[in-house]
Amino acid sequence: LQFLYLIGPAPQSFQSTTMSRVGGRGVLALLAAHAAAGQLQVGGVLPGLSVEADPQAMLSECGVGALMPWADRLWMTSYLATPGSGAGSGLYEVYGNLTMSKRYTHNSTHANRMYHYGTHQIVIGPYVIDTHNNIRVIEKLVHVRLTATAMHITDPANKVYMLTMEGMLYEVDLRPSSNLTAVFLGDLVKALRIPSGSQPHFKGMYMGGKTLYVTSNSFVENDETGKVAAGRLGGWKGGASDPWEVIVAHPFLDIAGRDNFGGMIYANGWDNKSAILMQKDNGDSIDRSFNTTWRRYRLPKASHAFDHMWQTEWPRIREVETERFMMDIAGQFYELSPLGWRGSTWGVKPVSQHVRVVPDYASFKGMFVLAGNEVSPQGKSNPYTGQSQSGLWFGKTDDLWSFGKPAGWGSVWLREPVAANTPSDPYLMTGFDHKVVHLTVHSTAAPSVTFRIEVDPEGFAGSSEDFPWAVYASLTVTPKTSTYAFHAFPEGFSAHWVRVVADAPCVASATFHYS
Repeated sequence: LQFLYLIGPAPQSFQSTTMSRVGGRGVLALLAAHAAAGQLQVGGVLPGLSVEADPQAMLSECGVGALMPWADRLWMTSYLATPGSGAGSGLYEVYGNLTMSKRYTHNSTHANRMYHYGTHQIVIGPYVIDTHNNIRVIEKLVHVRLTATAMHITDPANKVYMLTMEGMLYEVDLRPSSNLTAVFLGDLVKALRIPSGSQPHFKGMYMGGKTLYVTSNSFVENDETGKVAAGRLGGWKGGASDPWEVIVAHPFLDIAGRDNFGGMIYANGWDNKSAILMQKDNGDSIDRSFNTTWRRYRLPKASHAFDHMWQTEWPRIREVETERFMMDIAGQFYELSPLGWRGSTWGVKPVSQHVRVVPDYASFKGMFVLAGNEVSPQGKSNPYTGQSQSGLWFGKTDDLWSFGKPAGWGSVWLREPVAANTPSDPYLMTGFDHKVVHLTVHSTAAPSVTFRIEVDPEGFAGSSEDFPWAVYASLTVTPKTSTYAFHAFPEGFSAHWVRVVADAPCVASATFHYS
């Protein structure tokens, strides 16, 4: 089925019978039925389900920003780079037989989606859709760049928060009797003190533990060199007099969690050293919290082609199988459990690396669906791409294992001051075949610096004194002889997390390469 193209008219009974015949081989059966009905599919891609920008307008971008299964449909929004920069983006519905129709043209930029349990509707872009697929429109928000929707802190039964990429925060009453008025709540660029001259680039939003969290992935060369720090993970308690808190001044993308399993919240981001996973244990009525502070874990980058804020699109943390998250960051998919005990995160494991730009992904009719952003000439920036367009990939979640083998690199210290006997952040070690650490002392007043390499084979990352780190090895760097040392871990050796500790103050780098 890697390439099937059979010509012939679609049978009259196709729409009504295809899904009932899918059975346990859902993906293969459905794609085979499409081939028999005259549909082309190549490696899980159905070109008939692609979206395009209008070639008669200014060439812009046309990515698939949001996917949401709802009321026997897969709803989808496409987006331009900015509202009005081109034409053709809109709201689509994909039917169970994998045909598609366009419901609205908005010529704008939307990548938000959420189910609102209080009114039993979904919000995708500026559209509110009920169980009968009736669509209402939040007119005030059609021509802004909507990037996230979240539950309301004080009125979750009726309202949601809506966030734009420029950091404008709104609330909307979703009740069927409401007129969907978007009420402006504030400018988060000012509230989170993003440096003047930096471009705000808000991405994710989530409400958990009676706190609204937002992310912004602002990151350009001045951020990489340390001249400014414009990225944000921020939080707000919801009151008019409550201030916004800057939790971390690094670029972050998505933020997600569940109300059970200990109330764990995760945010994915990066800096000039590595990919970052932030985790907070809120606790719930069954599993109490051991530590309500945010904890930082470092992960390898599989690519440097996602380092600029414009390159990332929307790497997500989504539940794609029941009670199992899939996280995308820096060109690599990770399995992530929503479960957290004893203040620690569990089950972070690399699945595969990829080149595809994936603005969203979801499960639909037993299939795993990847959105895309394939062709984006962006006006005059690239004359060799042509018409803006993107498509969908259909497969099964476990097909991700057949993508690129996990690999990557990253640092826990990068040419920075290191205090004596102060551990680095935990760095992911499990799931990679070959591993090496590079250690460099750039300056120190000590005659030598000994680096302890400590490992955590159990996965607690030292979250409790009951689970201490184990000393794996020590490497000594004597600057008069050499400022550099490395260690190649034996083949087959692994642990869940690794960290480094220096025994003397120094300016140092500690970088891991996995292949």
